[in-house]
Parts: sequence; C-alpha cells; structure tokens
Amino acid sequence: MKAFLVDRYAKGAALRLGEVPEPQLLDNDVLVQIHATSVNPLDGKIRDGEFKLILPYRLPLILGNDVAGVVVRVGPKVRRFKPGDEVYARPAKDRIGTFAEFIAMNEADVAAKPKNLTMEEAASMPLVALTAWQALVERAKLKKGQKVLIHAGSGGVGVIAIQLAKHIGATVATTTSTANVDLVKSLGADVVIDYKKDEFENVLQGYDVVLNSLGKDTLEKSLRVLKPGGKLISISGPPDPEFAKENGFGWLLQQVTRALSFGIRRKSKRHRVNYSFLFMAANGGQLGQIASLIEAGAIRPVIDRVFPFEKTNEALTYVETGRAKGKIVIAVK
Repeated sequence: MKAFLVDRYAKGAALRLGEVPEPQLLDNDVLVQIHATSVNPLDGKIRDGEFKLILPYRLPLILGNDVAGVVVRVGPKVRRFKPGDEVYARPAKDRIGTFAEFIAMNEADVAAKPKNLTMEEAASMPLVALTAWQALVERAKLKKGQKVLIHAGSGGVGVIAIQLAKHIGATVATTTSTANVDLVKSLGADVVIDYKKDEFENVLQGYDVVLNSLGKDTLEKSLRVLKPGGKLISISGPPDPEFAKENGFGWLLQQVTRALSFGIRRKSKRHRVNYSFLFMAANGGQLGQIASLIEAGAIRPVIDRVFPFEKTNEALTYVETGRAKGKIVIAVK
C-alpha cells in the first residue's frame, strides 16, 4: 500500500511517499480502508522530533492521527464491527499511521461514522473532538452556567470546543483574529476577543475553565482570567508529573516533566488555580457519544480545505502556517 513516511526526525522535512506492506491484523483489530484523513499540528511536531521522548516511535513511521473509512477485515475476537461498516477513529498513540491506504486499529478505539457526515467531514473530527471532550467533559467537568475561555477559537480544537461548551450550557469566550470573528460567533461564542485589538486578560475575569492551545505567554496570562479554584487545562504543554505518572514514564522522565512544568504549577498555586496538561487518548466509546451529538446537529465540522492524497506534504505545510480555519483534510480514496 502507499503511505507517507517519516524516515528521520527533522524540522519541516517533507514526508516520503513509499510502498509498505499492509498492516497486520491482531485478534481485536479491524482493518480499515482509509477514505479520508486530516492533518493536526501534532503531526508536524512528531515529524520534527518534538515528542520523541514521550512517544518513542520506531522509524520509518507512517504519520497521521485521524481516519474515516470502511472496515475490510476483522480479527477473530472483534464483536462490534464487520466488513462494510463505515467508521471513524483516532488510532491509539502507539499505532498511528493514517497517511496511508489502510490501517489496523483495536476495535475499542473505533466508532461508527456519523451518518450525516461525508468521509472527509468525519475524518476532520476524531482527534480534535476527543481533545475537546476529554478537556471539557472529563477533566474540567464543565457545567451549565459556568464560564469557559477557549483560546484559538478558529483552530481545529477551538471550533469543536466552542460548540461542545455551548451544548453543555456554558458561557463561552474565545480569542481569535479579526478575520475569524464571524466564524467563532456562528459556532456559539458569547464573548469574542480579537487578539489584534485587545488583551484577553484585561477584558475577562471570574472564569471557571481555560482551555489553552497556545504558547507560554498565553498560558501564564490565562491565570489572571480564572477565579480561585478554576482550572487551566493546556494541550500544548508543558507536560506535568501527573501526565508522566499516568503514562508510566520512568523516574528520569518524571523528573523532566516536573522541571518543565515547575514554573506554571508554582504560579497556578499562587493564583489558587489548578493546572493540568492534557494529551488526548484514543476512545471509541467517546467517539460514539460525539457521533450522537453530530447527528443531532449540536456539533458540526469546520473544514478549510481538502487536499488530494498525493499532496499530503502541502497539506502539512498549510497547517503549519497557523492560518487554517478548522481542519485540513486529505482525501485518500
């Protein structure tokens, strides 16, 4: 099968299009013919080697973290899926590889594709929707009437997180550029801070939750927006000791994460705020719940552009400009 591969970690390097064997099927696996995938900032970070300490992949590696497609074969212990089923998924972090024609995944990580979405639309959802769900529903336990600030509202995670928070019944503030103010309002944002005109930390206060996907400055300024007991959840780091413990890292890596997050954890304590780092996990059950919300019209995909499979490198470059509205999708089949 054809696949786009990382041969060695290098910042901004092009992926190599090559021929590789079809993935092997384990007992609990489904083999999916990939119809569409999508690009996430995570893909560029993996290629650049930024995650090699916490995600020790063997190279060459097939990149790609989102998939929508059709089940073509199932392992002997699979009970939930059969050949011909249309599915979508975010593969487990140690089994990524959706920039390809086929992928094998554990059935626990897979869900039925939302019936009202095309393959391209469905492929735009798994990683960002799971991130929003795990941040707002699982970690923050966001409730009706609470206030949440979602940074980068027009980005891949932002466009879904705004819709999910509104569905829960929260008041939603977001940051974006002038060009995307109308988009985030159409998704349900109640308060929109145009970062080219205003400093969000001077406008907002008394918030229960902040979801951060930006850099260190934004992370630290977000502390001023939260009320005591509020939650600052960051998907862009720095990783904290809790994350290291959950992932079974050795003593040395636990100390590294402790050092990396020491500054923000200390400042959070001073503000009486809880800081945590979230690295989303594959979860077919949650994708099933998200599919129900999509089918009910509570959440809709936002796609900027669709690239053909052979232009995967161009799709990756476009995402790295940081200007995409919502998601960049790759049509594979």
